[in-house]
Amino acid sequence: MRKIINSTYVTLDGVIADPQIWTAPYFGEEAGAYGSELLFSCDALLAGRETYVAFAETWPAMEEQTGEFGARMNSIHHYAVSDSLEKAEWGDSTIIRRDDAPATIAELKERDGQNILQYGFGKVTETLIEHGLLDELRLWIHPVIVGPSETAGLLSSAGFGASFELADTRTFASGVIVATYTPAAE
Repeated sequence: MRKIINSTYVTLDGVIADPQIWTAPYFGEEAGAYGSELLFSCDALLAGRETYVAFAETWPAMEEQTGEFGARMNSIHHYAVSDSLEKAEWGDSTIIRRDDAPATIAELKERDGQNILQYGFGKVTETLIEHGLLDELRLWIHPVIVGPSETAGLLSSAGFGASFELADTRTFASGVIVATYTPAAE
């Protein structure tokens, strides 16, 4: 069975919004190699509407700069969970409607293939956790406090909670710690 792996950048104060602003000083060769290893262990990308749209607008133009990583981002199958998207035009893409998401994603996990990767943490991740579909949560903890400007940019939303067990840690010379968690046994 394929695993669903969530990979999220987070600050010490729990901010996940606008990582392009605060991650750059901490992204070096180690982080790049780890991120590539993760991406190439997957053959599908799962995203909510906002992440899908942002990636679809950004990654096709990034392939020349990012080489194999960009080519992989553009060529793997993309699944966008959305009720508002009419078309999914980024490479090989499929739209999954919110009401169908738990059953459809459960079926995707049963298919042959590599793991499924999800970047960022939001409503889709919460749905995965609530339905027992998320296998790993990899938090890239950055040694920076940015001060949240709004609660929507934080790791969790009001009313949502879950417990996890530490499965692995990876520390980079930049001070970034990737903490890998699995859902806690009930």
